[in-house]
Amino acid sequence: MPPNDRNFQPLAHTEYSPEEMLSRARTYHARHESRRTVRMFSDRAIDREVIELILKTASTAPSGANKQPWNFCVVTNHKVKAEIREAAEKEEYENYHGRMSDDWLDDLKKFGTDWHKDFLTTAPYIIVVFKKAYDLNGEGKKEKNYYVNESVGLACGMLISAIHNAGLVTVTHTPSPMNFLQKVLERPDNERPFLLLPVGYPAENAKVPVISRKGLEAMSVWYA
Repeated sequence: MPPNDRNFQPLAHTEYSPEEMLSRARTYHARHESRRTVRMFSDRAIDREVIELILKTASTAPSGANKQPWNFCVVTNHKVKAEIREAAEKEEYENYHGRMSDDWLDDLKKFGTDWHKDFLTTAPYIIVVFKKAYDLNGEGKKEKNYYVNESVGLACGMLISAIHNAGLVTVTHTPSPMNFLQKVLERPDNERPFLLLPVGYPAENAKVPVISRKGLEAMSVWYA
């Protein structure tokens, strides 16, 4: 590829010394080692710019052919949050009372969860991530997106990391089925709900289950 091709530009890359690289990696890991899923939220206000920057960080995720097939719907309206909670709890009630297998319910016992989703109306922000199966151009014609699930999944991972980095908490909520979110938020046909994330400060009395993460040997295989 010609280096002067107008579709390309020089890479802006910062290289660190081996010592600083290791230090930065340790700091980043230590920060995220403290990340926990939280279901008990405070209703304390958060500057909108913080949320905007979190979304901008998520949008730096790689995507198939750079199509960026995601849309982040941010909900602060109390009425809309109440509608989302009502619909989500309806689906979750069905899940906990028939849809989920006994094994699934047993695995959830240690987390103390049930069909009640108070955080949907307590957290100051709800971010609903939609995946875009296709885009529409200016003429209303469909334009294909590629690796949609993978791309949106990567963006969600970066979104969660950015939320934690800002000193806020979240819980990955995936009420199943999630189609009600498309209706409540009046999203177009090319968008499908992918993930719901309440975002805020933890409640003063917030508690989390005692769990452990897999060690390096249990979650990685090295080929030397």
